[in-house]
Amino acid sequence: MAKNSAKHCFLVILQISLLAGLGSAQLSTNYYSATCPQVETIVRGAVTKKFQETFSAVGGVIRLIFHDCVVEGCDASVLISSTSTNKAERDNDLNLSLNPDGFDTIVKAKAAVDSVPQCANKVSCADILVMAARDMIALAGGPSYAVELGRLDGFVSSSDNVAGKLPTPDFDLNKLTGIFASNGLSQADMIALSACHTTGLGHCDQFKDRLYGSTMDPTLNQGYAAQLAASCPQNSNVNNAVFLDPVTPGVFDNQYFKNLQNGMGLFSSDQILFSDTRSQPLVNLWANSSTSFEQALVTAITNLGRVGVKTGLAGNIRKNCLAFN
Repeated sequence: MAKNSAKHCFLVILQISLLAGLGSAQLSTNYYSATCPQVETIVRGAVTKKFQETFSAVGGVIRLIFHDCVVEGCDASVLISSTSTNKAERDNDLNLSLNPDGFDTIVKAKAAVDSVPQCANKVSCADILVMAARDMIALAGGPSYAVELGRLDGFVSSSDNVAGKLPTPDFDLNKLTGIFASNGLSQADMIALSACHTTGLGHCDQFKDRLYGSTMDPTLNQGYAAQLAASCPQNSNVNNAVFLDPVTPGVFDNQYFKNLQNGMGLFSSDQILFSDTRSQPLVNLWANSSTSFEQALVTAITNLGRVGVKTGLAGNIRKNCLAFN
């Protein structure tokens, strides 16, 4: 009896493992070739329009894809709005700094896709988010690349599910590596994706302790620290925001790694990538070679897009990206 029970348990575990890998296996670059062949052109048009309206949408959309995929998988759960009976992911404290322009980009891209009769209700919000992130990166000067498609939108979005899933600005290398590894991502993936901090903003409360602790963080460039202190006075109650990349904030490039070499990583979780000798070699490599960095980024963001993909009965296609059907 015990032997049969153990055998049954093994089969169940094997089935779950196979199903977990099935989603990413079903992704393909031509997923919509029959149902909505022009989808990438439509999404790119909507994203380009938003990019031209406000550059802040770049960092907004790129942060969304990461915050989505590491919580519940890449299923657009981060887009869901809270209701009276459900506090959604986006209202967790760790997500409150997500830029509204990021959400607006996805909503407008979805509307553009659904306005084409052939494409209406055929393309998931999760896939639109992946396409929009790629397009924002390219528009800002980063690489363009083929995206894998075929994700469905998830059925769950809860603030309670966010805890422990997202890195915080005080993480050391072990914690950063661990949280990425829990999603099947390597340390190299983590370092490459961290360079998405070449765009976007950081708020004072996320790095003030580096300036005004018992002593100033010794890894912080003193000139840069003076600039940050001017924007974030010690006794001010105003939570100002500064560029994550103070040198080329309007360009998606490898300047992030050059900043780390010069002690100009905004968060301690950024600067640790150079301070720790285990990650420093890749920082130096990618600071010196934009080509190598871009190749690593494409690999990393493709791997990110495969995390926790929903297919079959595990998801659907939302009519409204901000609400369940």
